[in-house]
Amino acid sequence: MSGTGPGSAGRLPRRVHAGYALGSLVTGAFGTVPGLLLLPYLTDTLGVAAGVAAALVLLPKAWDVLVNPVAGRISDRTRSRWGARRPYLLGGGLALAVLFASIFAAPFGAGPAAGVYVALAFLATATAFAFFQVPYVAMPAELTGDPAERTRLMSWRIAVLALAILVSGAVAPAVVAAGGDGVPGHRWMGLFVAALVAAGTLGVFLGTRSAPTGTVGETEPSLRAQLAVAGHNRPFRALLICFVVQSAGVATVLAGVSYFADQVLHAPRTGPTLLFACFVGPALLVMPVWTRVGARAGKRAGLVAASLLFAAGALALVAAPALPAVGVYAVVALIGAGYAGQQVFALAMLPDCIAYDTARTGRRQAGVFTGLWTAGETFGLALGPGLYGLVLQLSGYVSSSTGVAAAQTDAARLGVLLGFTVLPALLVGVPVLLLRGYHLTAARLAAVTRSAGVPAARVPTDPLIRDEKGATSR
Repeated sequence: MSGTGPGSAGRLPRRVHAGYALGSLVTGAFGTVPGLLLLPYLTDTLGVAAGVAAALVLLPKAWDVLVNPVAGRISDRTRSRWGARRPYLLGGGLALAVLFASIFAAPFGAGPAAGVYVALAFLATATAFAFFQVPYVAMPAELTGDPAERTRLMSWRIAVLALAILVSGAVAPAVVAAGGDGVPGHRWMGLFVAALVAAGTLGVFLGTRSAPTGTVGETEPSLRAQLAVAGHNRPFRALLICFVVQSAGVATVLAGVSYFADQVLHAPRTGPTLLFACFVGPALLVMPVWTRVGARAGKRAGLVAASLLFAAGALALVAAPALPAVGVYAVVALIGAGYAGQQVFALAMLPDCIAYDTARTGRRQAGVFTGLWTAGETFGLALGPGLYGLVLQLSGYVSSSTGVAAAQTDAARLGVLLGFTVLPALLVGVPVLLLRGYHLTAARLAAVTRSAGVPAARVPTDPLIRDEKGATSR
């Protein structure tokens, strides 16, 4: 089965941690910049109506709901001298870099044709991303069978992810401004992000060349059968639905940054960079704090706490028009601290769900689980800007083809505010109720593994998993 290779027990080499984490430069950049800049690029540079722009952002990524599970199954069945996953890291990542730059090339100027071109380019880019992301997310369950080691691997990944999101999200708007705003500025930004993606692709491909890949085991005979097995994995199902909805909430914040900076803070040039830095910067500082919270309370409790912190901060931001700028940035930093924990715990719980299924069924299906996970995450990250664009449309937001936002009514400014605060608070806070169905503890995982005939020594306890009574399982 998966995860029984040379790296299934014990600590992985530091170079593998670092090499794997470099892939987050790719996922961080593509997961951030389109959600941050694509919607305002369409409405305020290409002159596309907010409702139409919302559909153009949503539909190409919704395509990934179909593509991601297929990419997972293909990588599950791949046999090569580079392993099952690494060929797709290289090919998908380099294709992603080229296609991303093409999104903002604007060969047709502004208007309807430009909107159609962006949608098609975004569709192709999302497809390339699927063939990078799915194998990438599947790798931890195969690099090691140690739950604690998977958590350490995720900590490296999340640290680099936070840095990638900070660099891409904070620098990208600055590159647009430095490039002269409008179409020229966005072209330079596209090239900048493409270079970042290419660097991350080469880094993860070369950095994991000596990593263990686990022994290939039997898989379900059809994609439909694999999806059925994933659907019967109760903890995975609960975690997935929660994470998808929360991803939409995070994406509404990203989509609203430029609009909020312009219409509420009246700082269209410096505001987006400062807001984004305050949102992502805390992730680099609070990671050790969330690790200790997880060690004391467990992963599920940590995810609930982080989600509620995010929601409380977003609701508090409703008062932004009456707050000084420094107060607004402080509240955004609070939201960012919640976001960091939400990402850490969700991504650390996913490999546990995969290991649970592997022990329960004896089949290698990491690619299908991560295919569903990344499809859901991608859909959530696309749904957020779509919902935010719908709020703008309903509130009467006026588009522009000048590269500068048009003057807006009070109703439109209220839509900008509510879409940035109340909407993400609901989308991140309410789904924690679904986690009542997540029952995977260290004791349960060990019991299932023992019943599958795997020696107990190969199931080291993860200090971030606790039993039902709250005591750490040892």
